[in-house]
Amino acid sequence: MTSAITKTISLLLLILIGYLFRKKIAGKDQREGIKTLILSLALPATILIALLQIDFESDLIIIPVMSLGFNIIMHLLMDRLPLQPIFNIPVNQYRTLIMLIPSLAPGLSCFPFIMEYSGQGPLAMAALADVGNKIFVLIISYTIAMKWYYEVNRENAPGGKTKIKDLLMAMVNEPVNIVIVVAIVMLSLGLNYKAFPEALTLSIDRLSIMMTPLILLFIGLSIRLTWDQVRTIFSFLFFRSGIAFGLSGLVLLFFPVTDIPTILLMIVFPQSACSFWPYAHMAAVGQIENKLPGEKRIRTFDQDFAMNVLACSMPFSVILIMIIYASGDVFAKTTPVFMCSGLFLLAAAGIVLFSSKLLSVYKADPIEMPEIGAEKQAS
Repeated sequence: MTSAITKTISLLLLILIGYLFRKKIAGKDQREGIKTLILSLALPATILIALLQIDFESDLIIIPVMSLGFNIIMHLLMDRLPLQPIFNIPVNQYRTLIMLIPSLAPGLSCFPFIMEYSGQGPLAMAALADVGNKIFVLIISYTIAMKWYYEVNRENAPGGKTKIKDLLMAMVNEPVNIVIVVAIVMLSLGLNYKAFPEALTLSIDRLSIMMTPLILLFIGLSIRLTWDQVRTIFSFLFFRSGIAFGLSGLVLLFFPVTDIPTILLMIVFPQSACSFWPYAHMAAVGQIENKLPGEKRIRTFDQDFAMNVLACSMPFSVILIMIIYASGDVFAKTTPVFMCSGLFLLAAAGIVLFSSKLLSVYKADPIEMPEIGAEKQAS
């Protein structure tokens, strides 16, 4: 068993451990405490390290631009196609999908396999591509989330200058946004992560190390899957993957590459799992909504549903990436890539036929996925 597969199994086990510990950490306040640790400490520390370690070269700008292009194209498809009425999904859950489906989390689902099968060179290119993805998930996604919040809560939304002031205050109050501003200022001054004192960098490093296990455990703790939701989520994951294969095939057609590791990188990177960072923005919006009077509170997003999407996305992407790399040079030509695109889109359409408006996709009293060795229990 390769080290990449071993690492991936260990990550999936953390989700399983979180799922099995749901009854031990059943209280909402307990889960909120874990979420606060992630959003206020571990995630900002990780973002600061990632941004301040960017070694950007102007002649390589095409790489993050292409990655950002994938995010934007996927967002536009999700936002413009009439998928919400086809699936009869509540609007707040569809907004959640629009936030998550275009995002990428290559660090958890893709980088280990790139390193194992292709080495440092393609991994460095993947890290550079992730710069474009970070611009989308950290900045653009946050702007979209706040825009939807003000659209949904029009009665409570301020106008004009007050609205801009409140938006700026919400951004300042988020540790993630503060970290981004600090990193941008430091990079503009020619400073990097080594500019911090060693004692401070050690503390930030330790906070960052907590992020991955905390996020995966939190996903496991938050899973409230129903079989109908699994079917619907996976249809969108197949749709996302099919579009990703198609875009990779087009890039390979217009920018012919002969190096197989680079070809595989261009195929597997867009297949990365959905990112946790859009969830952070949805959680920030949820905290603002919690301050509203109960009778005026309208939820912009469904955070529980977001956790379910993240829980399904990671194993889906990991298995797919493993298959691509295990196939050797099968994907060295564009024909198999376009064939996979068509097959995955057909799979997504096939699931749509079984999840049409005639079926109650989201039931009022959902049945949770059974635990190992246990009976199905009502949520």
